[in-house]
Order: sequence, then C-alpha cells, then structure tokens
Amino acid sequence: MRMWMLPPSIMCRKHLLGEHVEMHMLVGTLLKGISVQGYIDNQLVELEHIRARHQELVEEMIERGYNHKSPLPDYPEVSGGVVDRAENLRDLANRCPDCRARIEDSGLIL
Repeated sequence: MRMWMLPPSIMCRKHLLGEHVEMHMLVGTLLKGISVQGYIDNQLVELEHIRARHQELVEEMIERGYNHKSPLPDYPEVSGGVVDRAENLRDLANRCPDCRARIEDSGLIL
C-alpha cells in the first residue's frame, strides 16, 4: 500500500485509481487490526491523512468524469508516517511514462 501524496492531477489513470484502491485497502487493514508499521517505517503512508487524501483522489476522479461510489467506512483515528514527496515524484516519473508526461506538463521539477 502506498500513498503517493502528490497532486492527483499529475497521475495517470492507472496510478490515480490504484492509489484510490489502496486507500480502501489501508482502511480495511486498520479495521482488521493488522499492523501497518512496515508501511510507516518505509515512508509509504501518512495515516492521519487517509481521509483527506481519499477526498483529493475522488475530486480528481470526478473531474476526469469517472464514477465514484465507494466512500471510506468509519475507522479508528490513527497517526504516524511521513511520505517523502520529492522521492515519490521522481519514482513515479521513472516508473510511468504517462505520469512523467503529466508531471512535465504540470511544470513540477523532478
């Protein structure tokens, strides 16, 4: 599970929808009481931003004309984790040509 924590507008369809699914997976994991410490330790999640990040992703999905019918369920408030946004920007650009083009078009510096 990974929270890119980058502007959703720079993400291709695959990565936008993928992160959205992972928000639901992360909440499901929390609801089951499964530890997410490894994700925290590897700087992949920011637990206190799950709901806000989900909303950002949903707004971009709607902007692109996608349907959204999966609100997040209630889950215990949790905190922990810091995502390295600069590293994620470089990683996303390196792994996905579609995202790289969107990043370059946005004017963000890699």
